[in-house]
Amino acid sequence: MIKFDLKKTDSEARAGVLHTAHCDIPTPAFMPVGTQATVKTLEKRDLIDLDYRIYLNNMYHLYLRPGVEIIEKMGGLHGFTGWDRGILTDSGGFQIFSMTGLTRIKEEGVRFQSHIDGSYHFMTPERATEIQYRMRPDIIMAFDQCLAYPSDDARIQHSTELTLRWLNRCKNEWGNRLQADPNQHSAPALFGIIQGGVSKEHRIFSAAETVKLDLPGYAIGGLSVGEPKNLMWPALEACIPEMPVDKPRYLMGVGTPLDLVEAVARGIDMFDCVMPTRNGRKGTVFTWDGKLSLKAAYSSVDTDPIDSECGCYACKNYSKAFIRHLFNVSEITAMRLGTLHNLFFYKQLMEEIRLSILENRFARFREEFHNRYKDEIIRSHRTNL
Repeated sequence: MIKFDLKKTDSEARAGVLHTAHCDIPTPAFMPVGTQATVKTLEKRDLIDLDYRIYLNNMYHLYLRPGVEIIEKMGGLHGFTGWDRGILTDSGGFQIFSMTGLTRIKEEGVRFQSHIDGSYHFMTPERATEIQYRMRPDIIMAFDQCLAYPSDDARIQHSTELTLRWLNRCKNEWGNRLQADPNQHSAPALFGIIQGGVSKEHRIFSAAETVKLDLPGYAIGGLSVGEPKNLMWPALEACIPEMPVDKPRYLMGVGTPLDLVEAVARGIDMFDCVMPTRNGRKGTVFTWDGKLSLKAAYSSVDTDPIDSECGCYACKNYSKAFIRHLFNVSEITAMRLGTLHNLFFYKQLMEEIRLSILENRFARFREEFHNRYKDEIIRSHRTNL
């Protein structure tokens, strides 16, 4: 199914290769979010041109439309989408639990209403695992309960323990299907999810118990849900010592450029986040100095590209003034160009991080990035640096 080779460490930072049935993925790696089996405004050739090796699809949305039966008949997600590289599916836990007022959580599973037509559905750990397995991505995620911040200690403990009980049920379902699978070499690999809110005690417990199940990989969920950074990082750090060195470590839903650098410094290998694509569609783009607003008035006569150091299609062919015009007149091309630029930047960032680890200079890269990158909207990108 999958195999993880750790190639180099630089303090806690790791560079490796995640081998899947469809491709090899150099890590640290960022996965664009293609919620409904496509990254909004882009085609698969765009992701190939950017050399992304894996992206994320969401089981909850694909379960509702078009349904697992259609995807299965089309040969799974790879056959359905025509994408022949890596795919990871989220179990839908975050989407279901974020629909306040539309869900009822029980030990057996979750009753929820569709955001599309209001119809009722009941999702169990077994069902979530079955649906993902039948879609046949490379990696599937366990069904978990993700809490909002803040949550009191009693709720965190209950969520942590419920997630562990559900994980055992997910593993049993996955194991049964794997045992009966005539194509085990291309079967989906199951990742467990560590929960525990911002409690270091619950995080350590959840990580230790999750790792006991000896799964192909492990994810850390329930962070970047509103908590301040001075609580997020200690919660993450509490998980790492419990996680095996020879398995991939995936931090779910965390994705500012500074967060990526800081999480790699703590030993994380994989990331996903809607931030680069969502921001790109709304006119906010990332550069090595910080974020730019392409809709701002000061860009109206700016003949420079988004980023003079960038080699993406948007920066090679268009000025900020023209892209601002496209946003102001609501042209779809504007959203496409913003998305292309941001995903190019994120890919380049991950490649630079990986190279700095392989060359044993990650600490210097980290310091220089912090000194240069501003986590705020800036007016213009510096040149000749």
